[in-house]
Amino acid sequence: MKRLLTLGASAAAIVIAATSAQAAGETVCLITKTDTNPFFVKMKEGAEAKAAELGMTLKSFAGKIDGDHETQVQAIETCILDGAKGILLTASDTSSIVPAVQQARDAGILVIALDTPLDPIDAADATFATDNYKAGLLIGQWAKAKLGDAASEAKIATLDLNVSQPTVDVLRNQGFLEGFGVDLADPNVIGDETDPRIVGSDVTDGNEEGGRRAMENLLAKDPMINVVHTINEPAAAGAYEALKAIGRENDVLIVSVDGGCPGVQNVDAGVIGATSQQYPLLMASLGVEAVKKWADEGAKPENTPGKDFFDTGVALITNEPADGVESISVAEGLDLCWG
Repeated sequence: MKRLLTLGASAAAIVIAATSAQAAGETVCLITKTDTNPFFVKMKEGAEAKAAELGMTLKSFAGKIDGDHETQVQAIETCILDGAKGILLTASDTSSIVPAVQQARDAGILVIALDTPLDPIDAADATFATDNYKAGLLIGQWAKAKLGDAASEAKIATLDLNVSQPTVDVLRNQGFLEGFGVDLADPNVIGDETDPRIVGSDVTDGNEEGGRRAMENLLAKDPMINVVHTINEPAAAGAYEALKAIGRENDVLIVSVDGGCPGVQNVDAGVIGATSQQYPLLMASLGVEAVKKWADEGAKPENTPGKDFFDTGVALITNEPADGVESISVAEGLDLCWG
């Protein structure tokens, strides 16, 4: 049974790192998966700057590791007790967090999912995110074009996030596979495809150590893997180290999603072939603005026309453009990167 949200003593015993922007006025909470990933560091910077500009108090919380669902539930409890006007959330478990989110909404708090849609997406009042399916689609299309005729004989590994398969994980994975030309089974599930080119998938927890471990596991299954999709750029860096350890770093195509400065630099260095860049500072700053408008006017944010979320943009970055796949240069990516 899913854990039901309870208030009171449990909230007083929260063991999380929480910081507050020095500002007066309405409170907005930012709850991220971790406070170490450069993506979430930049998100916090954007939220802090916008809260200070608008005269709001920002309280930020983070899980101990990616996948730390319980800490995020406890952070929501704290925000409810604090009388926050809004919560900006990047959920680790996009379905299990829904009861806690609902209790916050029932308390009159605007809940905006950042980057990672909840499951179902309308469990939040709004979602400000990269089009993660498009991000995956772009790197899949690029990898297929890069391999040309050899794509029909590819050996594919996907290095995903965690076993709970949060929405962001599924969207990037399935977008990549479709872009590469793999027939999807259930587009809401990772790992149910029957294409013989797929060697397998493993989870990374979105960090370098996890990326290396997952890559080693899949190489043990088939040492001739030649295409690797990774959930993010830290996982890609770990995958590269595993490949380098067996002398295959130069003949495996790695693609990823994030667009942080270290990742874009790895594209320039040839570690990653192409990456899809997203814009976390924009997500967070727009989220704070939306909470302020909710506090002042009672108005909720609107979605991008034709989508069930507000699209904050995505761009493919590579040194080797492919025909038919829109991209920007590494130099342009470095101008826009974060971390």
